[in-house]
Amino acid sequence: MEIRIGIGYDLHRLVNERKLFIGGIEIPYLKGLLGHSDADVLIHAICDALLGAIAKGDIGELFSDTDPKYQDIPSTELLKIVLGLVRKQGYEISNLDTVIIAEEPKLLPFKKRIQESLSSIMKVDKNCVGVKAKTNEGLGELGRKEGIACFATVLIKKES
Repeated sequence: MEIRIGIGYDLHRLVNERKLFIGGIEIPYLKGLLGHSDADVLIHAICDALLGAIAKGDIGELFSDTDPKYQDIPSTELLKIVLGLVRKQGYEISNLDTVIIAEEPKLLPFKKRIQESLSSIMKVDKNCVGVKAKTNEGLGELGRKEGIACFATVLIKKES
């Protein structure tokens, strides 16, 4: 069996007059994330982790923020494209672990829905999807509630 690991990171600024999407679900909050797509910071980190695991660059290379066809696209659609690339190379997801860093909104009430959303999109058992939420303890830009960041680590496998 061949296994590969990928690590992803993403960060987006919080702004007024945008909806907030994290992990494929809309989170009720007074601000949203700024980006060319719907700016789902968690899915962007997952895409980067998967692309890294198959050595295909990063989300910015695959989905340019200057390409109008990606303007306001749901990040779930980007993830489906990346999953297609992973599976085309014969790999399946074994495990995904994620960390969301946000002072606000409090994400504990949404973690299970995020886990279920990601499990459904990726077609893996929800027990293979870890979702953690942390604050930045009031430090730096994240601590001042100026943005949200995410880390993702993925393990993919291919039968020999």
